[in-house]
Amino acid sequence: MTTTINEFENLEAIKAANPQLGYIRTIPEFFETETIKELTTAERRRIIEQSLILINNVYVHLPLKRAMYAIDPVRSLELLQHQVDNISEWQFHYSMIKIFKGLHDRHTNYFLPAPYNQYTVFLPFMMEEFYDTNGERHYIVSKLTKGFKHKTFVPGVEVIEWNGVQIEQAVDINADLEDGSNPTARHVRGLDRMTVRPMKMSLLPAERWIIVGYLSNGQNHEIRLPWLVMPNPIDEFCDPTSVSNKFATTIGLDLNMELTNQARKALFSWNVAAIRTNDSYAKKECQDTLEFRTVNTAQGEIGYLRIWSFMKPEEPEVFIGEVIRILKLLPKQGLIIDVRANGGGLVKSGERLLQLFSPHRVETEGFYFINNEVTLAIANSNELEWFNAKPWARSIALSTTTGAVYSQSLPLESSFVTNNIGRHYYGSVVLITDARSYSTTDIFVAGFQDNKLGKILGVNDNTGAGGASVFTHDTLREILPGPDSPFQELPGGTNMRVALCATTRVGDNVGLPLEDLGVQPDEIHRMTRDDVLHKNRDLIAAAAALMDL
Repeated sequence: MTTTINEFENLEAIKAANPQLGYIRTIPEFFETETIKELTTAERRRIIEQSLILINNVYVHLPLKRAMYAIDPVRSLELLQHQVDNISEWQFHYSMIKIFKGLHDRHTNYFLPAPYNQYTVFLPFMMEEFYDTNGERHYIVSKLTKGFKHKTFVPGVEVIEWNGVQIEQAVDINADLEDGSNPTARHVRGLDRMTVRPMKMSLLPAERWIIVGYLSNGQNHEIRLPWLVMPNPIDEFCDPTSVSNKFATTIGLDLNMELTNQARKALFSWNVAAIRTNDSYAKKECQDTLEFRTVNTAQGEIGYLRIWSFMKPEEPEVFIGEVIRILKLLPKQGLIIDVRANGGGLVKSGERLLQLFSPHRVETEGFYFINNEVTLAIANSNELEWFNAKPWARSIALSTTTGAVYSQSLPLESSFVTNNIGRHYYGSVVLITDARSYSTTDIFVAGFQDNKLGKILGVNDNTGAGGASVFTHDTLREILPGPDSPFQELPGGTNMRVALCATTRVGDNVGLPLEDLGVQPDEIHRMTRDDVLHKNRDLIAAAAALMDL
């Protein structure tokens, strides 16, 4: 067995090659250079009290999660209240993260305080999975961070061990720490956190370095790599924790996925086409959303459109306008829409997009609240001119008489708005999904299937299964302000998000929830080695073969 222990002497080369990453440090250096202020007992209690209000009175999926996972987050928070005097800072944050992640809901999160929430920890390579011809899963290095060089640890080598643990088991261990809504979603999130961990919702790794066992040219090797810390590269608009975003109440986003994608883009210089509407519109928030090209297949030339996020641009009209422009540039007979690893974004952008491919009026999903006095107050609020939940208020109020658990299920926008542009693509369309497709992307995929717009090809058994509109604690404080509000300021730069409005499907799946179930594709394509290393070559061929050309 050939063993190579690399003490990562080329850290300076990585820093020099990646000025866009900012100040890169090891974990010990992070603790040496950052000022970390611990929360007081009173501050911890405030966090727990506000968490109880969110989960017990606002969280729309609580009955579903209790039934599906046999959990009691309310009782867990109450028990933590009795322990805050006797646990460390690390134990407190770990307990909060564990309770929130135990919901299996990537919309409902506890955010760590500063400075942790401003940084991402990473290893200087990307690891992806593929399946061989026998259906066996493997893990390979697909990309290296610029400046990191090694004789044998290069793209294409197979990872076989992780700190002495067989790689499949190591991924499973990480998956158990994640909050995916189904086993497939937890698995891919576990794989992601092997090399990239945004600290907004994740503590620093317990270990300071990783020893990776890998196979290169038929020989076994090991390489030792320290965890590194860099500032979050995400721009301000893409952070929905800011209440300045006028669409803050119509966002469905896996924020951890968005942060991970932004980190990977910075680390590996992903070549994502910038979005532009015209020469005068070149704002930063319009970049890195859409990628498109013409691909040659056995069925002829077809279009390929990758939607990385629904989070930007800020205006849904701009997003839809740019997609229309792109469609005019692509072949007319067939189109692949790829939404893998798209954590969501503006619900209105995802829903309005459906009409461009539909021969009939699109029916969009309904949204509903859980019924109680707090959600009734939210629905009746007049504090924000861009927030209007009045249509739900009557049914929430009636629940005192009817005993209904949930409000009416109503669309976010009128049918006129979601169909006011109409069809713009008349060829065959195939949609590609994976278990990272979440939230607004889940809603888009469900609408694509429920409105019968084409076939869905999944690289996993279902989508990420996130069916809700997400509100931050800060946004709820804006909606219900003042000293008598149930929502009071959180200390130390901590924050939270909660799934407030859940979704129900339409068409043949009318009334079914999207949360936890997700969307099952029509066909499955397991990623191959060529897919990982050669721009999804086999995946695109499989999608083209599904087209009715």
